[in-house]
Amino acid sequence: MPTPPFTAPDSLLMAGGLATAFRSIPQEEAVAVLTRHFGVAGTLTRLDTEKDDTFLVNGARGRHIAKFSNPDEDPREISLQAELLDHVAKADPLLPVPRVVQTQAGEAFLSHEDGHGQVRLVRVLTYLEGTPLDRLEATGEEREKLGAILARLRLAMARFSHPHDTREIAWDVQHLPKLAFLVERMEDRDRRRQLERGLDRFITLQGRLAACRTQVLHNDFSRSNVVVDRGRPQFISGIIDFGDVVRTAIVIDLSTALLNQLSPVGSDGMFDAGRDLLRGYLGVADLTPDELQLLPHMIMARVVARALITTWRAEQFPDNATYILRNTHQSWSQLDHFLSRSIEEVSETFLSVRPRIQSAT
Repeated sequence: MPTPPFTAPDSLLMAGGLATAFRSIPQEEAVAVLTRHFGVAGTLTRLDTEKDDTFLVNGARGRHIAKFSNPDEDPREISLQAELLDHVAKADPLLPVPRVVQTQAGEAFLSHEDGHGQVRLVRVLTYLEGTPLDRLEATGEEREKLGAILARLRLAMARFSHPHDTREIAWDVQHLPKLAFLVERMEDRDRRRQLERGLDRFITLQGRLAACRTQVLHNDFSRSNVVVDRGRPQFISGIIDFGDVVRTAIVIDLSTALLNQLSPVGSDGMFDAGRDLLRGYLGVADLTPDELQLLPHMIMARVVARALITTWRAEQFPDNATYILRNTHQSWSQLDHFLSRSIEEVSETFLSVRPRIQSAT
């Protein structure tokens, strides 16, 4: 198996297969595994993903998602995701999350050594029909529904625990300072200075972040991980990709969702769409005053993390660079917006947002 051209000194970038190159499993072999072990057969369509082999399966039993993990993925991470999905389905049965399809032996996943000699963890999930949110422009009302369902997901996950839920992953920005070594790899001097300033600002806020509430959370509620159907009153028809699930700060989870609502270019209206989402969220679940002030700073932290991680990964896997860097280009103007304002000014970004039900009374 080929190895990546650069070995990161930080274990965060080695977790979950982010730094591991692998050889894709042929579709014929994938079909055989799915038919034999899951009783799921049909036509496979390979989907673009960051670090594994994922297929859409169209068959007599309907449509499913089949995932063949990166060879470096820890079985505990797959167990964490499977048990969480089962928990959410029981805590809030109407939440549109995938259901785990068990193997013929009654397991949530299995280990398969593929034809390349790589050990792959294989699992199957139900398919959630709808259009990926990143393919359309949501209205303000639709964004409020998006925030409300994220809040419901948070509440459904509140009492969940797993032995591996405190794992450290690169995309959990509470660990952002551990990625500082990647700044040196940024060739553009101005961008390198931007990232250094962003890291410095985050470090000044770490004490406040440490005092915030934590629980197991989705941690990747991006527009590409939500599917929607405008023919349904609830609008959201699916929440997918629980691969970054981790125990982290509530404000970090929400900031990830808000990052994906920012306008691409830094401006005074950059947060307008995010305020709609936040309004819906606050109608279902609360934030403390300090969490509300820290929220925009955690968005900035995610911007820094995205620039660092995706630039590094694009170097390691140039064949997949277009997919990896699909959202990175907008980071620089967004980061400029944050850094051109004081900490106090940024902290006020969302203080005026109130849930609509309160505004009407």
